[in-house]
Amino acid sequence: MLEFFSASVRMVNSQRAIEECLEVALGADPADCDLVVIHASLGHPLKALVDQARKQCPRARVVASSCCGVVGREGVSESMKDVAVMAVRGAELAVAHVDGIYGHNSYERSVELATELKRKNPAINMIYFLASGIDIANDLCLAGIESVFGPEVTVFGATSSDNMRGVVSYQAVDGEVFEHAAFAVGFADPTLEVDTQATHGFVAVGEPMVVTRSEGHKILELDGKPAWTEYTGRLGLPETATPGDTIPVGALAEELSPELAQEYGNAHLLKVVTKRDADGAMHYATTCPVGTRLWLTVRDEERIFKDLDRTMEAMLVRAKGRKPVAVFHADCLARGRFLFNRVMKDELVSRMQYPLSTGGAPPPWLGMYGFGEFARLGGANTYHNYTTALYAIYRR
Repeated sequence: MLEFFSASVRMVNSQRAIEECLEVALGADPADCDLVVIHASLGHPLKALVDQARKQCPRARVVASSCCGVVGREGVSESMKDVAVMAVRGAELAVAHVDGIYGHNSYERSVELATELKRKNPAINMIYFLASGIDIANDLCLAGIESVFGPEVTVFGATSSDNMRGVVSYQAVDGEVFEHAAFAVGFADPTLEVDTQATHGFVAVGEPMVVTRSEGHKILELDGKPAWTEYTGRLGLPETATPGDTIPVGALAEELSPELAQEYGNAHLLKVVTKRDADGAMHYATTCPVGTRLWLTVRDEERIFKDLDRTMEAMLVRAKGRKPVAVFHADCLARGRFLFNRVMKDELVSRMQYPLSTGGAPPPWLGMYGFGEFARLGGANTYHNYTTALYAIYRR
C-alpha cells in the first residue's frame, strides 16, 4: 500500500535543500523510500538535487523537473531557490521515460513511454505525467498514452517551465538531466483513486483570430497573416517580442461546447505560446487545425477566486467526506492578486489547501508553477493552460 510524504524549502545550497526536504518528509530514516519526485526553480541545478536524493534514498527512483516556484504543505514560494519533494513508499508503482519528445513526434514518443510503463506494471490505474514545457503537442501525448492504457486511466501532471521566459526547461530521471524528455509515474495501488479538476477564471474578449494555415501544433497564419505578426499586433506588442513577453498577457482561448462550458465554469479552454520560429510560426501547446478560432483574454481577479471556490466545492462533494492521502498540484503564474506589482498567491493556496486539510494540517502536497496542466474535463484526459489544477488522491 502506497504512502506519501512531502516537504518544501527555500535554500541556496542544493545539497542541503534536498537533505532537509527528505528529513522533514520521511523522518529519521529517509532511505526507506521507493520514489522521490522533485520540483525545483532554476536557481538549483537538477543534477545536484537528484544526486543528493539518490544518495539519501538509494533504492528509490528519482524524477525531477524545473519550474518557476513551488507549493507545499508549508505554503507557496516563488524564488529562484525553491525545492519541493513528494516521497512515496511502496512497491505498487513504476517509472518510465523517453527523451527527444517534440511537437512532431509527441504521439509516437508517448506510445513508447506508455508501452514501457505498462510492461513494468500492467496493474497501473493512474499516471502522473510530466513533459517538456516547450515545443510539444500535449493532446498527442495524451492520445499516445491512452492508446496503451485506454481513456479510463486518469493522466494528471504538468509540463516543466523555466522562469517564464520560454527558453529552456529541464526534466531529470535518476542520474540524467534532459531538455526535451517526458517521464511518467504509474501508480498501481488498487486502494487508491485520483480526482482531478482545473479552473482558470480568464475571460475571452474581442473578435477571434482564425487559424488560416497550420502544421500540427505550429500556427503559421492567423487571419491570412503571419501568425506571430498578427498575434503580437493584437496584443499591442512589437513583432520583436519574445514568447516570454507574451506569456503573462497572451493567453489564447478556444471555445468549449455548452456542456463542457457548464462543467468547467468557463466558456473557453486556454492555451499558451511558448516558442516561435524565425519565420514567424507560433508553437501552440496542442495541435491546432485550420479554422480554429482563438480569442485573446483578460484575467478577472474576482472570477479567479470565485471559480477556485467552485472547484473546491465540487471536489468536496465528490470526496464524500474523505480526506486525500496526497495532493499533486500544477499551477500557472498568471494567477493571484496583484499588490504593488507583486502577484500574491498565498490566499489562492490557502483556499485550496484548507478544505482538504485535517485538523488544520494539509495532506502531503506537491505543487509547481509550470507551463501547462493535465486534468480531466467531460470525463476525458485534457490539457490546460493558465489554470490551477488539483489532483487529490484518496483511499477507496
